Amino acid sequence: MALLLGVVATSAQQTVTGTTYFLPKTALRFVVTIEKTSYTPGQFAMYATRYLKKTGVALQPTVSYRITDISMVPVGVPDSAKQHTLSLEKKLSITEIDRDESGILLGINAKGHATVLPQPFKPAPKAPQLNPKDYMNEDILSAGSTAKMAELTAKDIYDIRDSRAQLSRGQADFMPKDGAQLRLMMDNLDTQERALLQVFEGVTTRDTTQTIVTYVPTRESDQAVLFRFSQKLGLTDSDDLAGSPYYIRVAPDNDLKDEAPSEKAKDNFGLCVNIPDKIQIDLEHQGRVVKHFECYAGQFGKTEYLSADLFGKKNTAHITLNPVSGSIEKIESETLK
Repeated sequence: MALLLGVVATSAQQTVTGTTYFLPKTALRFVVTIEKTSYTPGQFAMYATRYLKKTGVALQPTVSYRITDISMVPVGVPDSAKQHTLSLEKKLSITEIDRDESGILLGINAKGHATVLPQPFKPAPKAPQLNPKDYMNEDILSAGSTAKMAELTAKDIYDIRDSRAQLSRGQADFMPKDGAQLRLMMDNLDTQERALLQVFEGVTTRDTTQTIVTYVPTRESDQAVLFRFSQKLGLTDSDDLAGSPYYIRVAPDNDLKDEAPSEKAKDNFGLCVNIPDKIQIDLEHQGRVVKHFECYAGQFGKTEYLSADLFGKKNTAHITLNPVSGSIEKIESETLK
């Protein structure tokens, strides 16, 4: 049976009377996925209607943003109001005290675990951008004016479409030998047309990014601005009026008042755990709920002190705490020899 001298504590400060630790309060980690769309007008955009009969082609560059998803992961952070010290002067069967790097208690006589966060966002690789000049013939490149270049480029586009139509009908002068060769020829024609159309229609690119917004709810914060968002600027600070506000509303299921037992209890040696309450989380924008989440939060609910009898001379316990809420995740009893 291991007594006080055998205690191993990790990742936190030591005191004369024992080991200092924190219980966690629950922070809400929101992951906001944003798509940025950038449009660059083509070199011949002003001639799109004249030569290709295309209307509505924009002549000025634009940038716009939109939110494609909002997800939430609860994480534990040290609660300064719940700093405790284990008084290990008595002969208790405690051999290990496990804490994380911030001092949050994870386990007694057991190894705890940290919060598992999603993998960092990695955007998908982009296809190489086509260069229209690589697909322009000598006549286009040597034309004396922009209007003439646009006219010749449009003629090439119509020729490409005519060649594709002839291939699909089997009427081309040089028909492919098999289906694979036909697909290759059709793909090449599609690439040429797509590259040349860029100088009329312009180029639209889309980039996806993710931003982390962290919020720590309290009993006093019924509703607050989580962030603001602008279609022209993207995500903005909560006090930037250029963006439209996204509100967060947090409501506990029971809103239990924390009434911890007296620290002067006979068998109290400073081991405390959270009994968290479940909270309902709504994100609201323009008067409607756009996302709903729920989780257990350590700062809602109450705390309880555990008895020293759990770590006696004949029996001991192995306790693992939830790193996010501070509640007991697993407890096992062991008979000592």
